[in-house]
Amino acid sequence: MARNVIPAGETRLALVRRARRMDRILAETYPDAHCELDFRDPLELLVATILSAQCTDKRVNLVTPTLFVKYRTAEDYAAADRAELEEMIRSTGFFRAKAASIIGMAQAVCERHGGEVPRRLADLVKLPGVGRKTANVVLGNAYGVPGITVDTHFQRLVGRFGWTAETDPVKIEKVVAELIPRRDWTMMSHRLIWHGRRMCHARKPACGACPLATLCPSYGIGPIDPAQAGKLVRPGPFS
Repeated sequence: MARNVIPAGETRLALVRRARRMDRILAETYPDAHCELDFRDPLELLVATILSAQCTDKRVNLVTPTLFVKYRTAEDYAAADRAELEEMIRSTGFFRAKAASIIGMAQAVCERHGGEVPRRLADLVKLPGVGRKTANVVLGNAYGVPGITVDTHFQRLVGRFGWTAETDPVKIEKVVAELIPRRDWTMMSHRLIWHGRRMCHARKPACGACPLATLCPSYGIGPIDPAQAGKLVRPGPFS
């Protein structure tokens, strides 16, 4: 089990410095880190993010090209035939609930925001099917507004790193926001997610190949032999 606690004796200042150093190392490790959902505008990203719940980005990216050709505007989604939309997104799982969320979201966007995806967190989270995680994905990647995306990878890593012992996503977001400068929130989120997908796996992290080894209090929960750990590294792209 990962030790989801701040290392014994570490001061608040030391934690901040360690967290920021870890983020800088991840920036060097993953210079091309980015959102792995394909999109061209805020609406496409919002729909893709809704579809990504309990589904891989790879699968979503296989579904959305056809979807984005048929539905180009919020009005198109708002007027969509539910059965047809469900069939188009079936392979992403939970397709009935996702179709309901997409149609409801689009109707709300049309009714409340003139068909344009809102740019404020407070407005986004009021849309059907949109929580803080989805809202921050859209804000950070479509609008350039810094946001922290607490997905399962992010939550696992900040616990292993000893950044926080919180398990509630909203509380995690608040804690990490106080460790990392606001300007870096979006990219830091991408870097942690990439690291979680490629190296710091849930069951067997590649500790012996990790560039954060000397800074991570959970070092050793996975293989520390470089050769053995190297076999666990997944290059991507994937999700």
